[in-house]
Amino acid sequence: MAKSRDDELVFLPLGGSNEIGMNFNLYGFGPAHDRRWIVVDLGVTFGDQTTPGVEVILPDPTFIEDYADRVLGIVLTHAHEDHIGAVAWLWPRLRAPIYATPFTAFILREKLREADLLDEVEITEVPLGGRIELGPFTLDLITLTHSIPEPNGLAIKTPLGTILHTGDWKIDPDPLLGDVTDAAAIRKLGDEGVLAMVCDSTNVFVDGHAGSEADVREAMTALIGGLKGKVAVACFASNVARMDSVIRAAEAAGRRVCLAGRSMHRMAAAAKSVGLMQDIQPFLDDTEAKHLPENAVLYLCTGSQGEPRAALARIAEGTHPHVKLASGDSVVFSSRVIPGNEIPIRNLQNKLTERGVRLYTERDHPGIHVSGHPCRDELAEMYRWARPEIAVPTHGERRHLMEHAAFARDLQVPQQVTPRNGDLVRLAPGRAEVIDEVPAGRLFVDAGVLTPENGDALRERRHAAYNGMIAVSVALDGRSRIVSGPQVRVLGLPADGENALDDILDDLADEAEQALKRLKGEDRDLDDTIETMITRAVKKASQRIWGKRPVVETTVLRI
Repeated sequence: MAKSRDDELVFLPLGGSNEIGMNFNLYGFGPAHDRRWIVVDLGVTFGDQTTPGVEVILPDPTFIEDYADRVLGIVLTHAHEDHIGAVAWLWPRLRAPIYATPFTAFILREKLREADLLDEVEITEVPLGGRIELGPFTLDLITLTHSIPEPNGLAIKTPLGTILHTGDWKIDPDPLLGDVTDAAAIRKLGDEGVLAMVCDSTNVFVDGHAGSEADVREAMTALIGGLKGKVAVACFASNVARMDSVIRAAEAAGRRVCLAGRSMHRMAAAAKSVGLMQDIQPFLDDTEAKHLPENAVLYLCTGSQGEPRAALARIAEGTHPHVKLASGDSVVFSSRVIPGNEIPIRNLQNKLTERGVRLYTERDHPGIHVSGHPCRDELAEMYRWARPEIAVPTHGERRHLMEHAAFARDLQVPQQVTPRNGDLVRLAPGRAEVIDEVPAGRLFVDAGVLTPENGDALRERRHAAYNGMIAVSVALDGRSRIVSGPQVRVLGLPADGENALDDILDDLADEAEQALKRLKGEDRDLDDTIETMITRAVKKASQRIWGKRPVVETTVLRI
């Protein structure tokens, strides 16, 4: 495609920059008034203590939704939730064709089937090393290594230059499943000229190399071979190479494997669909596992991050219908602690310990887990291969992006730009720079409903979580005289004994009654005015009693 004088090549992250997870990246080409776009990845992140009741968080697509007719396609680099988890939620707003390699397509179809979208979405399977033509963009898939099958970098070729979008990656000389990183293809790109590299920043503070899955398999085989009693291993279900290593370590120890957790079954099915994990013994079902000797079974579990509904959490609580662990049994955590999950993981491990279970983690057995992201030596190697003109760090918090930019500068990369979500970066022509800022935010999946990040429901829930709640009800006759009440109930607010609580409730009821009596004239006939004045009075009294301003709900009944 020929370029015109007004054409620009731009990069726009709407998720995944200034944060780890929720990747949502856009590339645009053409004049500003008529750009064509491609989307690279559409992922989620997860809620924490600051988002009570919200488990899944999505990037807000409002900006690109307004230009949905100009989106040529959605290209998925790999099947991790932070790269594909938002597709089923947000595809109806974009309705663009999707491109993915076979493993990723298998996982995506399962998600779309659950969302009743499978028959609507156009999915094109692209072979490893394949090519995608989308208007002014030609995308070549580059095989990388990561902690999931079929991770791909993208060589995005345009009339204004080539971008190497790495996605998630590491350099693993022996990944066990799948091919090694296609260094020759990246070097060839470097020889031809790479305008910009948009690159993973997760481990930029970590020296050396991330390590190989082959080393993990050796460590897991040695560890599991020496354990007695029941053994459970928790790992990320998406790490099929890790699953494979655990399975083979179990078989070497004379144990059969029982999968515990829906994600484990899904990932195993996806792996087998693309020819992986073919030469292992069939998995045990729950009933078979119960009837084998304890030393003959290994449970491969979801829940390494303390997820409350995962298999390992139910085992720790003693509520799993089939798996019971006790003194003499072992749980191996073949995973790292994702920042933000420290508390649920600690609680999970304490519950297991209370049951007499012995724990093995990467802290005391460092070889049982390696990261799927590049450390500094691997980043340096990638820059030597690609030799980009512009470094664009992504997939990291602000401190990661700034350190990555400084590291690229030390490696003699001429330009660095560190966008935040919503920063529109012009890569060409001219010097790379942020030229605009567009709306970028988050959508919360709350009880199955998409809600804005700062919606009323979550704001009120947070407020109640920290300040408690008070319900006031009063019954009035037709002349606004009190027939019953005010009745006051408190939730989540302290009192020093039952008598003290009764005194507080009486105090609050008195404040509510006095507020009502202060109303004159027609104000006494307006229920909304009565509710507002009682609410204000009770909040003020609560501030005096507890130093808090709880949520107050006042109800006026007319008799």
